[in-house]
Amino acid sequence: MVSSAPVILVVEDEYIIRAALVAELEQAGWKVLEARTGEAALAQLRGEQRIDVLVTDIQLAGYLSGWEVAEGFRAATPDIPVVYMSGKAVDKSRMVPGSVFLSKPFAPQDVLAAARETMQMSQRTA
Repeated sequence: MVSSAPVILVVEDEYIIRAALVAELEQAGWKVLEARTGEAALAQLRGEQRIDVLVTDIQLAGYLSGWEVAEGFRAATPDIPVVYMSGKAVDKSRMVPGSVFLSKPFAPQDVLAAARETMQMSQRTA
């Protein structure tokens, strides 16, 4: 049987934040993939698993930022919904069109709401 649950990739280098997001999203019925670095996130893109929503921190361990992760995903899948997260002031002009930004700290359910919002936005424009 094929799962119809939406698949979300959470890219976050801080384990506690990532674990809280994964728990919240799985409890809501999402299938969750995880990546700690931008490089690992882009490797997921090359995998066989469909990804419906990308949630990425802006500042990540490794060489790639969340900006670059989102740009890579959008190059491969132009309509993928993107939710950015950061605890620092950022230049929001780098956000891909139709994305959402969440300022840390936030509640894990805020990411769930933002993921649903971006999916609805992408369905309206598709």
